[in-house]
Amino acid sequence: MIEGKTKSGFKYKIPKENLDNYELVEIIAEAQENPLLFPKMVNLLLGKEQTEKLKEHLRNENGIVSTEKMSQEIMEIFENQKETKNS
Repeated sequence: MIEGKTKSGFKYKIPKENLDNYELVEIIAEAQENPLLFPKMVNLLLGKEQTEKLKEHLRNENGIVSTEKMSQEIMEIFENQKETKNS
């Protein structure tokens, strides 16, 4: 299990098997050409329950989840994993 916390305060736990998922790698590669695959990538990485928690964490006073903020959180999670591996 890989645990971390983003700068905005979102705490996450990712099973190592989620990061070793070939389908996640496929979606990451395809998402660069088709951004509409981003939600599927997030679900493969975090799982549906944590994805919903992240959306609630990012939801603003108008009930909107910013696409930009969601992207930033996911990029930070990936960056945190790189730093963990390099330690």
